[in-house]
Amino acid sequence: MKIMVQRVSAATVDVVDERSGEVDASFAKQSIGAGLVLLVGVADSDGAQEVAYAARKIAGMRIFEDESGKMNRSVVDTGGDILSISQFTLFADCKHGNRPSFVSAGKPEHARAVWEELNQALADQGITVKTGRFGAHMRVSLTNDGPVTIPLDTDQLMPKN
Repeated sequence: MKIMVQRVSAATVDVVDERSGEVDASFAKQSIGAGLVLLVGVADSDGAQEVAYAARKIAGMRIFEDESGKMNRSVVDTGGDILSISQFTLFADCKHGNRPSFVSAGKPEHARAVWEELNQALADQGITVKTGRFGAHMRVSLTNDGPVTIPLDTDQLMPKN
């Protein structure tokens, strides 16, 4: 999994109706205050082990300031929320030509299941998790706080057996 973790003071997501280009009224806008926005890309090789690892890292990541102004607090410590957005484009390969290839991104059915498992694993840690709609055209608006943006790649970070 490739995940961009962004510390935000606020964020929202709307789903766009592909035909009209307007906000899809069937999807209720999702909003959070201070917390994290996750842009989540899933590979076909990702599964329960990657989900558990990523959820633990994200929930415990100390990127919020304490009373001394040092990044010593996690989203759990601060009571912040998470806005999770599925984003296959994190697997873009731009080595050849000008049109990115996304062949490394997970197949939609698998990617959706893993993304949903990650969201549930975070919620199981007591974090309020709001989401976009998998596979939809979305408009994400956020106020990056810091700015603090941390890339996580489970292939590079997970301990190998």
